[in-house]
Amino acid sequence: MIPIVHHPDYVAPAPARSTYQWNKNGLVRDLLRDSGAPLDWIEPEPMPRRWLEAVHDPDYVAEVIEARVPREKERRIGFPITPEVARRAQVVPGGTWAAALTALDRGYAANSAGGSHHALSDTGAGFCVFNDLAIAAVRLVEERRVERVLIVDCDVHQGDGTAALTAGRHDIGTYSIHAEKNFPVRKARSTLDVGLPDGVGDDAYLERLRETLVPMIDEVAPGIILYQAGVDPFEGDRLGRLKLTAGGLVRRDRFIATLARDRAIPLASALGGGYGNDAMEVSRRHVASILALGRMFEESPRFPLSRKGPRAGENSGNVVEPRSAVSGSSP
Repeated sequence: MIPIVHHPDYVAPAPARSTYQWNKNGLVRDLLRDSGAPLDWIEPEPMPRRWLEAVHDPDYVAEVIEARVPREKERRIGFPITPEVARRAQVVPGGTWAAALTALDRGYAANSAGGSHHALSDTGAGFCVFNDLAIAAVRLVEERRVERVLIVDCDVHQGDGTAALTAGRHDIGTYSIHAEKNFPVRKARSTLDVGLPDGVGDDAYLERLRETLVPMIDEVAPGIILYQAGVDPFEGDRLGRLKLTAGGLVRRDRFIATLARDRAIPLASALGGGYGNDAMEVSRRHVASILALGRMFEESPRFPLSRKGPRAGENSGNVVEPRSAVSGSSP
């Protein structure tokens, strides 16, 4: 069964003056539920405040939790921080953490939200409030779940926040393959950045991915890969500049899943970017990505589904324990 991390609070009421598609996470949930795929639903806990503050400035964390983010920061984020949005901002990193723990135990898990790679230390940006990828990565190594984490970011936009928040750490590597001329204008420095010209299609994209990511994975030898599985490199995406087809996105995801699976590296995915006027079409792209990733692990006996070391349900202290719903049921 494919583990899917989802929380009802991922679907928050749309704040005023927001162009973000707030119904996308609910549509992804519904489409997954109706797909007929064997799914195991997991409901996460909110990320504890001290782990948010391990990556983000405590004053900014307080602004978000108390829903008093200054207007200039809200403009940079792209929407107001209401109490409902603040709750969602705490739950989403908990979802990526739960997906990481589940992947360590079972090989793969997907968070049906997250991938907020533009959030910086003292502010959010680009529809991102807290950087769930950096938060989960820091917690994984600080709790000694793994020695090294590799964050693989295939969103069409560079993962500038993730790169900035993990800069200088030998235990967290960052890889970003993106449209060079797209947002953000000022790029941060990932461990490895692969900037692509506008209009790159399936074959050229996949070749550059193969040339650059394979040696990096082998060099870093991570204990887990956190995958920002943005679907905005799609040719019809409203904010993308690349020309990947729907089939090309699936080939990308299968390739990354194969790299991880064949090396027995757990893989946890977060939703990432995907934009368009038709929220259902965008959500279908995300669902195709999750199912493509999950099926590569589900169909292969090569990955050791039971691993030594801490399991998702064997936590202590302040560790979040993901709670599994009835397999195949709707959250």
